[in-house]
Amino acid sequence: MSAPAPSPLAIVDAEPLPRQEEVLTDAALAFVAELHRRFTPRRDELLARRAERRAEIARTSTLDFLPETAAIRADDSWRVAPAPAALNDRRVEITGPTDRKMTINALNSGARVWLADFEDASAPTWENVVLGQLNLIDAYTRSIDFADPRSGKSYALRPAEELATVVMRPRGWHLDERHLADADGRKVPGALVDFGLYFFHNAQRLLDLGKGPYFYLPKTESHLEARLWNDVFVFAQDYVGVPQGTVRATVLIETITAAYEMEEILYELRDHASGLNAGRWDYLFSIVKNFRDGGARFVLPDRNAVTMTAPFMRAYTELLVRTCHKRGAHAIGGMAAFIPSRRDAEVNKVAFEKVRADKDREANDGFDGSWVAHPDLVPIAMESFDRVLGDKPNQKDRLREDVHVEAADLIAIDSLDAKPTYAGLVNAVQVGIRYIEAWLRGLGAVAIFNLMEDAATAEISRSQIWQWINAGVEFENGDKATPELARKVAAEELDHIREEIGEEAFRTGHWQEAHDLLLKVSLDEDYADFLTLPAYEQLKG
Repeated sequence: MSAPAPSPLAIVDAEPLPRQEEVLTDAALAFVAELHRRFTPRRDELLARRAERRAEIARTSTLDFLPETAAIRADDSWRVAPAPAALNDRRVEITGPTDRKMTINALNSGARVWLADFEDASAPTWENVVLGQLNLIDAYTRSIDFADPRSGKSYALRPAEELATVVMRPRGWHLDERHLADADGRKVPGALVDFGLYFFHNAQRLLDLGKGPYFYLPKTESHLEARLWNDVFVFAQDYVGVPQGTVRATVLIETITAAYEMEEILYELRDHASGLNAGRWDYLFSIVKNFRDGGARFVLPDRNAVTMTAPFMRAYTELLVRTCHKRGAHAIGGMAAFIPSRRDAEVNKVAFEKVRADKDREANDGFDGSWVAHPDLVPIAMESFDRVLGDKPNQKDRLREDVHVEAADLIAIDSLDAKPTYAGLVNAVQVGIRYIEAWLRGLGAVAIFNLMEDAATAEISRSQIWQWINAGVEFENGDKATPELARKVAAEELDHIREEIGEEAFRTGHWQEAHDLLLKVSLDEDYADFLTLPAYEQLKG
């Protein structure tokens, strides 16, 4: 290799962790340093391109399929690489962070796939970043167990053939890892840290287990960002000496711009592509973020009123299935976020019926699998897909040639009858404060009001507050969305929380910080691209 040896990476402002030397080896850090040297400049260019595209949307209030890539869409001859055996049947996928207990429970859950999450379900403390990697290594070497200190219950892995296949999700391109810097003091992108450590330690080990290094790629906004990932994969496979095509990537179509480039994204990754996923909350957040200057026709109602049967959401999911199956890729549906209640059987009954209806719809629409957030939902989702798939591993043979989606259909927000409500404002404040407080304590997946919330739900919550205020929305009770009303609701919620949990628990938490941060990102005229950027500055550890 003619390139100079990479500068060693420095670990910055991080307390030593138990067994960190097993993850942060010299060889692994040299690999991450080389990824950083080669690919961070292009990452930076693509982030700048995001800002340029956002400015163009602000000017035009529209989006269209790209004329410069029309030939790729028109060429019916290309397909993505065939799915490896371990990823051919993905009918139910469970999501969650990589703490030790979740690692065991997710692998044992009965789901076909576990999305091992270093992104929205994980607050990026150094402990979560490093020990999450260690937990996956321990799982693959079957040296993982866990004893819950509160319940005394012990957890261990089931036989290998019963375990879910892991698809790991690194952080998005926008977030740097503050604890790793090069010789010039530049921070390494969190995406390259998460991917690099995982791939370096586990690529060959996974091949030996009959599987491979599989990834979910979040927050992708264009096919050029997918091209960057593909180049990372090509380099990484050569570097560690595994065959090209070993990596498989599933891209989350969770930004409105990516929805217009689904075929191009699959094309860029075609030797490494596995499928696309419909990520609901981040998708809505992306619509608000990109069309926040677009006036009343882009104002979303309460987040829970935007179901997957809304016309513009239906266009998005139908196009995703059509695109994937046209190109031989898996189409993976959205999240069932319900967390069963141990105290309220009626709540469970109603929620299970909603989950079943949602998964039935996805299976009948042609999706090859779908997400759940809790092991108790695995059998419900499995039943929906078993009914449609039978013994088939997927339904990629359903080409959905009946689907015809125009560019305008994807942003027809005003096709919804629902309007923002005062209760929706209250819920956005409640979820925002409660989620951010937990995130600042290092928790990325949080049960709030019987739903598993992650960073994407906090993003849509604060974005809707921002949008409603800036659009001058008037609620059904006559109140107008204003900064003063948001502050009033937030102060009332803080009082409710103090009363609910007690003065001591309130004082030892991060409630005031969470309240202040939610109001900052909801009320500032200068809309923050990601809530997690200012939140990361306050995250300890």
